[in-house]
Amino acid sequence: MSGRALDVLIVEDEVLLATELEYLAEEVGYHSVGLAMSSDEAVDLANSLHPDLALVDVHLQDGPTGVEVVRKIHDDCGCVALFMTANVKRLPDDFAGACGVIGKPYSEHGVKMALAYLAVCLEEGHAPGWPPVGLELAPAFAERWGLTDMPRTA
Repeated sequence: MSGRALDVLIVEDEVLLATELEYLAEEVGYHSVGLAMSSDEAVDLANSLHPDLALVDVHLQDGPTGVEVVRKIHDDCGCVALFMTANVKRLPDDFAGACGVIGKPYSEHGVKMALAYLAVCLEEGHAPGWPPVGLELAPAFAERWGLTDMPRTA
């Protein structure tokens, strides 16, 4: 990454997974600003910390509330969110305003590649190419980051 370290908020109720995500994010140059395990905590932290990216699981301590969390932090503080979930089928067609999803189980390499890719998208406002395997972008963000006109190469 060329600019400042992007701030990331981890929204995950499984402590080991949250710790791993924090480590992986820091490995690619992000700065972890917090960990939330419930929807209220996630919304409060997002509103007070204004992270550049939130990594959000669908199922949190207070139930399957991750979709509402993403919608709220997107609408209230403009935070870009990425779902990290085994519940990909629970996501609405509009991804609740999230930029995309990485389905669980995921690999360390896959997460690091996706986070590095998203760092470029967030810093430059356009994609450096098609997303890495394992990262599915929301249609709105694919369009925002210029992928709808980009030819696919093998």
